[in-house]
Amino acid sequence: MSKLCVVRGWKSILNIHERSFLIPLAVAEQVLDSLAGPGDLLWPSEQWPAMILDRGLVPGSNGGHSAIRYSVSEVVPGRRVVFEFSPMSHLGLFRGRHVFEVLPRGAKVILRHTIDVETNFRTWFYWKLLVEQVHDAVIEDAFDKVERNVGLPQPHRSKWSWHVRLLRWWRGRQRSRSQVA
Repeated sequence: MSKLCVVRGWKSILNIHERSFLIPLAVAEQVLDSLAGPGDLLWPSEQWPAMILDRGLVPGSNGGHSAIRYSVSEVVPGRRVVFEFSPMSHLGLFRGRHVFEVLPRGAKVILRHTIDVETNFRTWFYWKLLVEQVHDAVIEDAFDKVERNVGLPQPHRSKWSWHVRLLRWWRGRQRSRSQVA
């Protein structure tokens, strides 16, 4: 597991997660191609809001997960899926993309997720305070799910930070209040 967060000031966010898997390339390709589909082997919808795309994993498809909105801009089957963020009122300026990639490395395969966006100070601050750690937890849970789904003998189980647990609790309370009202 590894995370790289390059600080380029508050005008942009570059957040990269990757994990190495000792699995055949064809298996990793199947995992990526299952994204947002009925037998999704990657997105951790058991613990987080599901990734839903209106037309599946094809360019031009719109959707997202929870309040995060994006559209599919590029699909290279088995190798790369690029999503362009759509305007979102709660994130202000969040212009850019997030990408899932499968990268062959000898007998291993690297699964990488990248967020690369331009932003403003308000949105950067919101990202740092309320989004980044939750995003990191979602991606690590996704990689854990891949390990389980490809049959690795000792799949990793990421632990959520106190900050992530607190935000999930707070969000759960908000949802229960809105359902009562």
